Amino acid sequence: MRLLLLLFLIHCSLHAKVPPAQPNFILIMADNLGYGDIEPFGSRLHRTPNLDRMAREGRKLTSFYSASGVCTPSRAALMTGCYPRRVGLDWTPEDGHVLRPVSPNGLHPNEITIAEALKKTGYATACIGKWHLGDQPEFLPTRQGFDYYLGLPYSDDMTHATGQRIGERLRGNQWPPLPWMENNKVIEAPANRNLMTQRETAAALKFIAANKNNPFFLYLPHNMPGSSRQPFASEAFRGQSRNGAWGDAVEELDWAAGQIFDALKKHGIDERTLVIWTSDNGAPRRNPPQGSNAPLGGWGYTTAEGGMRVPAIVRWPNFIPAGSVSDELCTLMDLHPTFAKLAGAQLPERKHDGQNIWPVWSARNAKSPHDHFFYYHTHTLQAVRDTRWKLVLGQNPKLYDLKNDSAEKTNLAAKHPEIIQRLQTAAARATAELGSGEQQGLHVRPVGRATKPTPRIR
Repeated sequence: MRLLLLLFLIHCSLHAKVPPAQPNFILIMADNLGYGDIEPFGSRLHRTPNLDRMAREGRKLTSFYSASGVCTPSRAALMTGCYPRRVGLDWTPEDGHVLRPVSPNGLHPNEITIAEALKKTGYATACIGKWHLGDQPEFLPTRQGFDYYLGLPYSDDMTHATGQRIGERLRGNQWPPLPWMENNKVIEAPANRNLMTQRETAAALKFIAANKNNPFFLYLPHNMPGSSRQPFASEAFRGQSRNGAWGDAVEELDWAAGQIFDALKKHGIDERTLVIWTSDNGAPRRNPPQGSNAPLGGWGYTTAEGGMRVPAIVRWPNFIPAGSVSDELCTLMDLHPTFAKLAGAQLPERKHDGQNIWPVWSARNAKSPHDHFFYYHTHTLQAVRDTRWKLVLGQNPKLYDLKNDSAEKTNLAAKHPEIIQRLQTAAARATAELGSGEQQGLHVRPVGRATKPTPRIR
């Protein structure tokens, strides 16, 4: 019997389909979209048939985390494979927790982004959508490993709402309009926010068609549902959902995903292309509520589960099991080392925090390579989790069993002092490594600094 089992396992290993060298990668990321905002993750308000199809054809990742509850730090973690605190973009004095227009700060040019790592192995690269890692020339995508860039250099709400601060920075009363950029040039200001998803999708389809015969990395960080109080959608989707403007924007994002999948089939590259669809952080608290993080507790811009656990679906026909689900802990930081491994790219010879999670995506029962995950809010470590337990730090710590209480309703601290001690020890190691609050970490790197920042205007 044992011999038969051994022969069966050998047969399976010999006949397993090996992923092709240098596959294409498409990373589609929504802005501020909540865990419960799409049908595969439980939404009953929004119609997302294309994402439903993606989940049927791929794998849902139900414990997938951003590395921050806000935009800039989350995107810095994605690009570098590092906690934002490690690369200086957790918080800056001039900007706070997200970069503002005309900021002197940005992703340091010495950091090796996911695009730079892939580009060195022959990949064509494009960033289409929201960047938010610095609007000065040395910080823009075309200086960070991307061959092509189209979109906004920061959030879609960075207009009159931030005018006073920007005016003070410019020593005057004027502030730049919302700039729609192509590569390093502003081509429209202010940008038409109703057309952003349509424009991003059209540019993505054009990039795919142009690079169908070569390995490519398409980073498609949509601007919607967005940071504005009023999300935007094109005329065809406006007023069509059951959840107002937020739902309209979500349903247009689903349409965009469908366009991408149709293009992959049209060009015959579906089986050469790994696609992941996710969000940069959870839906923020609004009154009345718009986005949903259900069944998770809390809202975006926080370290609650609803702020940092995001919906994620990964799809690659024949290489990722169809209709499957993994609840293993993984993060946006893991995409850098995972894509690099699949592409045969070199990882930077400097400290990073992401791990190769290809086994978690492709195998039936693979375990997370992470022992812990650390929840930073701006520059402060607020919580830590392991494969099951989450400890909210403080004088009166709170302990939650995430396997049974993702809403974080029942504090079990009094019952498990030994778990609290174990997680506090892990938090202390992270604080020594990365820092927290005023305490500096041993292995952190500086934020990028522009000497004379100027506005992105025509």
